[in-house]
Amino acid sequence: MNKAHLETVWAPRLLSILRIVAALIFMAHGTQKLLGFPVSANPAPEAFSLPWIAGVLELVGGALLIPGLFVRPVAFLLSGLMAAAYWIAHAPRSFYPVLNGGDAAILYCFVFLFIASAGGGAWSLDRVLRSSRTA
Repeated sequence: MNKAHLETVWAPRLLSILRIVAALIFMAHGTQKLLGFPVSANPAPEAFSLPWIAGVLELVGGALLIPGLFVRPVAFLLSGLMAAAYWIAHAPRSFYPVLNGGDAAILYCFVFLFIASAGGGAWSLDRVLRSSRTA
């Protein structure tokens, strides 16, 4: 396998896998907040509160990213959500992410920012819809 094959064939596929796995794990945060699954010690947030809005974005955004629909705007929105979550909920606890529990928020922020710029990859509904319009 040469470098050109990796770049043209496997990079878009691996981008899709990154998108799908990140979205599945991210979506679990929304199901925990809004649906109580998996079970958490934290009560469900009050409707229209910041945690509730975050849960809706996590659930709906993750559900859109899994099949790769509206990838760029959704990933950009979720990147912003994670940046805000870090600065609002985590940074005030401590300067160090490992102490304030914000490591995941930082990683999600930059993974989603990368996906927003790179697109959904080889296996996305956006790609299918785009190719059907040009055919």
